[in-house]
Order: sequence, then structure tokens, then C-alpha cells
Amino acid sequence: MTLTLFKNARIVDGTQDRPSDACDVLVEGNRIREVGPSVAGGAATVIDLGGRTLMPGLIDCHVHVIATTPDLGANAELPNSLVAMRTAGIMKAMLLRGFTTVRDLGGADHGLVQAQEEGSLVGPRLVICGKALSQTGGHTDYRGRNHARSVDYYKDRLGTLGRVCDGVDAVRRVCREEIKAGAQFIKLMANGGVSSPTDPIAFLGFSRDELLAAVEEAENAQTYVAAHLYTDEAIRRALDCGVISIEHGNLVSAETAQRIKEKGAFVVPTNVTFDRLAKDGARLGLKPESVAKIEDVRGAGLEALSILHDAGVLMGYGSDLLGEMHQYQSDEFVLRGERLPAMDVIRSATVDAAGIVGMAGQLGTIAPDALADLVVVDGDPLADLSLLTGQGRHMPLIVQDGVIVKQSERF
Repeated sequence: MTLTLFKNARIVDGTQDRPSDACDVLVEGNRIREVGPSVAGGAATVIDLGGRTLMPGLIDCHVHVIATTPDLGANAELPNSLVAMRTAGIMKAMLLRGFTTVRDLGGADHGLVQAQEEGSLVGPRLVICGKALSQTGGHTDYRGRNHARSVDYYKDRLGTLGRVCDGVDAVRRVCREEIKAGAQFIKLMANGGVSSPTDPIAFLGFSRDELLAAVEEAENAQTYVAAHLYTDEAIRRALDCGVISIEHGNLVSAETAQRIKEKGAFVVPTNVTFDRLAKDGARLGLKPESVAKIEDVRGAGLEALSILHDAGVLMGYGSDLLGEMHQYQSDEFVLRGERLPAMDVIRSATVDAAGIVGMAGQLGTIAPDALADLVVVDGDPLADLSLLTGQGRHMPLIVQDGVIVKQSERF
């Protein structure tokens, strides 16, 4: 196996409020073998970081890699081959921003997972739910009020985020189909959404029996349910039914935040998507009825960060961007930094995110036996979170699974 010794690194992983003292990190194959102040590398290739920051590969816990345009109804109509080619570009750009792993919350299929694993597609490793589950008229039903086309049309479209299923039996069947097709968890649309045309934000959609059925099917498959949720009522309802992954959570109350903590659930806020939709959504094709819903959740999202932090709720890093807005994926760091300590913001994309994607101890840390996903940063992101933005401009070296995927001339 190849040996690489990274010398004079100062580790920032979100577990401390200052960079570590200078240390060495020895990588053997795709694993970290040793971390310490003076590691003997033997025949290893030596890369001297000269005191630069070394971080674990970043993890984004809420993406849609197949969302090539903000008009998700139009995205669903695109040829599968075109969506796949555009997705390859989106994923490569994510990797070059330092995101070595992403959790897809609706759309990506096992074919994309396999393509990334075998190297046909350069991008972050994918943790997927397959298609998200929606009810008629809910989030991911993009047919509009006058569209009579059967929802079955969208089942095999790579460009659609989700599937429509109504009733307990249908929910059970679709959960089983998605898990059979490679889903690693189940995603439900349990509240109204911004990008979909006929569901107000407060729309609850699924019945309690349908939610309970999905949770049982996920548990039967030894996994969990994530749910798209904004309103306090919807969050409490989902918690009562066993949902543990709360996506967005913009309108959460302090009381409900405490319940999330007590139940051992977690939240993945996605403030950057509302920021960019407000600025660019209409210009990039978001429909007027969707633009009108943005402010219902945008401002509350930042306040929710403080509420959740005060309650001690585990938060994962999420971006949830669409189309051309994917380029702002790293801006979530800066937005969160306006409300939270930089250490906690970084932790949401490292240690805490690794737990959310089911790879605690394997990702999000620089420690023996962890996967060798590493990002070198010029400067200290604990002092300046914007160093993690700029399309990887401040990241001269990126390693994924032990392989250097970006290396500037300085190394």
C-alpha cells in the first residue's frame, strides 16, 4: 500500500476552539494509520504542510445532486442522460470545495453511487435516500393545479426529487421499493415547501398513520426516516411518529427544540438555500408562487440556529441548493457563523455530520483507522470561516479515500 506522511499540520476538526499544535499524519492506502507530534514515515512520500490547517473532509448532510435547475418541475422533464451529465459537473465542483461526502435528500439513485465508487464519476461519496416520498399535492408533486398527468410518469425520471404515494399501503410499498433500490434511509415530505407549487408552508400532507408506516418500514430495514419540516406543529407531529432527522426546522420553538434533544433526534438547517432563492430564484426560473413563499421561512431560519444551539440539539451542515446556486454551497459556513461559534459550525460539517451519515469514527475526524479524507486550508477557519468558501480557493490540497484529488503547485 502507498504511504503518505503529512508533516507539520495543525488540525481543525470542530472539537476544539483553536488549531492543534503541529503534528504529523501518516496515511496508508485509504486509511489514517498514525497521528502524532513526530511520526516516522519510513518510505512514505512526505508532504510538508508548513503549519497549514488540516481538516477532515467536509460533509454536507442535505444536497440534491440531480437538481440542475431551480424549476424542479422542468428538471423532472429532462432526459435522464442529460441530468446525469449535469450531475457529474455538480458533484465534481462539490468535491473541489472540500466536500468529500454528501447525503442526498431526494433524487440521486444507486447508479450515481456506483459510478462514484468505481471512479466513473468524480465527486463526493454519496449517502442516498433514493426518491423522497410525497403525497398528492405535496412537496415534490410538481404537476401544478392544472396538470392531469399520472404521477407514475415521474417514477423513473432521474431529474425528479421524489415520488407520490397516498395511503398506508402505498407508503409501505414505496419505502420497500426505495430500500430495495439502494436507499440508505427514507425521506418524507411532511410539510409544505417553497419550490413546489400547490402546498403552503403549513401543509402537513401525510397522515399520522402514513408517517408511522414509513418509520416502521425504515426500522425494519435497520435505518431511519428524515423529514422535510418547517413548522413547529409539523416537527412535533413527526417526532411523535418516530422521525429522527429533521430537515430545515426553520420555525421551531424553544420548547420543541428541547423535545428534539430529549428524543435524541437531530436537525439539518439549510439557511443558504433560502438566502440564494431570495436573491436569485426568480431570475433562475423559480416560479412566482414559490418565490412568494421564501420569506415565510427565510428570516426564521437564522433565529432557529440560536434556539437549537441553546437547547443543545445536534445540527448537521446542510445546503439544499438548486441549479446554478450550488456554487454557494460553502456560504452556509458564514451564515451560521453569524449566530454560532466557529467551532460548532465546523463541527456540523465534520464530527456531527459523520454521525448523521452513519459513519462516525470513519469520517469527520483525523484519527487512526479513519478514512483518509483530508482538506488542507491556507489560514485558520476558526478565525475566519470565509476561508472555507470561494470554490476551494483557499484549499491547496484535497484528499479523498487516500487519493489526492486536488494539489496546487505549492506541494
